[in-house]
Amino acid sequence: MAIPEQSSVKPVDLSADQALGMVSFGLMKRLAEEGQVDLPWLEAPHSQEQEKMRQLRHRLELTSLAISTGAPLSTAEVTLLLGARPGTERVERGGLVARRVSRNVWRLSRLDESDNGRYDGFRRRL
Repeated sequence: MAIPEQSSVKPVDLSADQALGMVSFGLMKRLAEEGQVDLPWLEAPHSQEQEKMRQLRHRLELTSLAISTGAPLSTAEVTLLLGARPGTERVERGGLVARRVSRNVWRLSRLDESDNGRYDGFRRRL
């Protein structure tokens, strides 16, 4: 009968809560790898390009949610979604309009074709 080789890993004293957490984490990670559960925080590190795409997608989803719900946003949130800090009562950027409702409260909406002074990037004023 062969004697099993001893592992070089030293046993660690774990509490019951820590052991349960490690088992649960391992199970969640395995389920995410198999595609049964969507757990983005457990994904393996991405390349820098993939990370930029993930952040862009996340920003676009948040922008769409803010527009569809009409939720009031703080100046910091508008800065994050538009990519620039608003400096006036009404800010247009990338087809979006941020309007100040009150101090540090903004509403985000899409820029309508009927809005006056629409900048399309090609017109020049003389």
